[in-house]
Amino acid sequence: MIVVAALTRLLPHPPNFSPVEAVALFGGAYFASRAMAVAVPLVAMLVSDLILGLTLGGTYFEHFTSPAYLATWLSVYACIALSAVLGFGLRGRVNGARVLGYSLMGSVLFFVVTNFAVWATATPMTAHPSCMIGLAPCYAAALPFFQWTLLGTLFYAALLFGGFALLRRRVPALRAQTV
Repeated sequence: MIVVAALTRLLPHPPNFSPVEAVALFGGAYFASRAMAVAVPLVAMLVSDLILGLTLGGTYFEHFTSPAYLATWLSVYACIALSAVLGFGLRGRVNGARVLGYSLMGSVLFFVVTNFAVWATATPMTAHPSCMIGLAPCYAAALPFFQWTLLGTLFYAALLFGGFALLRRRVPALRAQTV
């Protein structure tokens, strides 16, 4: 399920409508190994980023090769790791309300951290200078992306957690709690 969700990043989709936050929460909630819970979504993101970078090239590939994008690139991956850690709080306590709450927390965390990194690494030539005056417009400009981050996380969390709950009902081996 995680591989299929990660591969959807390669399909055309609205900006930031991605399964990665949901995959991280799911891994944190269900993987027996905490290290794997963090590593799997990071590897899925890296592999899909590399494929997108190689196929799309141009600006997308610059995110890997330009020092100017390093802080934002690292902030994205840090947020994915933190979302997996958030998912640890769901272990043995998964229900719809908690998945909704954790999905909201993960999306807000991603929005706040990554856009702060964008602002903090701004240059004099960017639209939002890295002074206090530029912080609010930077977040405001990112609001349309937050909408898609939130919708993507909620959609894929419902798909992953709901799909796994249905599988657990049909496959007895999956019923054991992974704590």
